Amino acid sequence: MKLSFRFNDNALRYFIFFGLAASLLIHSFIKYGLLNQTIGLIMPKASAQVPVINSPNGFTPDWSRLRFSDMIISISGSVAYPGTRGTETRTWTAGQSISSFMELGDFETDELAIESLNLSTIARVQEINLSNLRLDDFQLTQWQTLSDLVKAVPDLGNRSVTSVRPIRDFAEQFGISSGTIADISRDSSLSNIPLSQGINLNNYPLTSIPNLQNASINQFNNWQDSLIIGVPGLSTLTWDNLPGLRTLDLSFVASLDLPLRDIEANRTRSISGSYQDGFNVPCLQNNCAHAEMSGIGKTTGTQWMSGKFQKVNGGFGILKALNGGKEPTGRNPFGSSFKQVVWNIYEGSGKVETTMFFRICKTIPFVGRTCSPYFIGPVPFIVYQEKDPIVLGQPNSLP
Repeated sequence: MKLSFRFNDNALRYFIFFGLAASLLIHSFIKYGLLNQTIGLIMPKASAQVPVINSPNGFTPDWSRLRFSDMIISISGSVAYPGTRGTETRTWTAGQSISSFMELGDFETDELAIESLNLSTIARVQEINLSNLRLDDFQLTQWQTLSDLVKAVPDLGNRSVTSVRPIRDFAEQFGISSGTIADISRDSSLSNIPLSQGINLNNYPLTSIPNLQNASINQFNNWQDSLIIGVPGLSTLTWDNLPGLRTLDLSFVASLDLPLRDIEANRTRSISGSYQDGFNVPCLQNNCAHAEMSGIGKTTGTQWMSGKFQKVNGGFGILKALNGGKEPTGRNPFGSSFKQVVWNIYEGSGKVETTMFFRICKTIPFVGRTCSPYFIGPVPFIVYQEKDPIVLGQPNSLP
């Protein structure tokens, strides 16, 4: 009986001890974030790689599966700059899709030609019923005047004011009830008044202005200021529907020979850089992580430096001053709409992660087009393993 009592007493002590230890461990996990770290180790990691096609010309994105909405930024930021509306501010948060803060003008490039699209084309591909949307859903209608709409929308000017409900209601606010839309658009009292200042655009179907959906985006005034998500269906439109991609030059190709981390210093056989500095900018510093290339002739042994460590000059015009005029070193093999940057390098596994960086571009009256350096990023892009083919794009100059 006495032995049994001692056993129970010891068991109780052990139970109390392990209970306290467990409580302290759980408290430490929560307080110091160890629980999140442990779960992170247990849970499978999401792949950063965009869908790719391994073509004879190297790894290229699978444009039929690439969308603005899937481009998620990894680092938060904010910047103020001069624009068409005075001083403008751009803010983004890690985990946010670029479609919610990047504008159409940032992608005004021949390689995409977004501006040549119209709502009808996007809606047909995306199977969107435009009659279910409101005028307010097409963001750039918010700052169009009657004169702007007459210039942009086919045959709109020949219609009578009373035949187009939103324009009829707008005109009535100013005591106008007759005439053609072209006639009243020339009225000096209406010349600078956006449609949204006379009526609530949310009260009208998108299709209430005939042929609006058939006008190319670039026909509208200041179309560049619209967010990507401000064009119905554009954020989820796959890039194979962007007409400019058909003109890409994919003739300059190499393969990943050797990924080397930051212990490398003063590398001079560079094939990375920027439009401003050229694409053979040597890395004259202690930290020169890079991907070494192999290929035809002098291509072998060239180095694509990591933009995580090396910065170069970028941008042009007024917006060149943003981010101190600097951007990560890299290349633009898929055009000027974004920059491809070598980011994380894993020597042991022979893996190189590349990212996309974007820029802010504006067309300012009496100033012209101006773009910042490529500093908005990183957004995960193509992941390469040793011996994988890499499109280098143009120029094909070698150090």
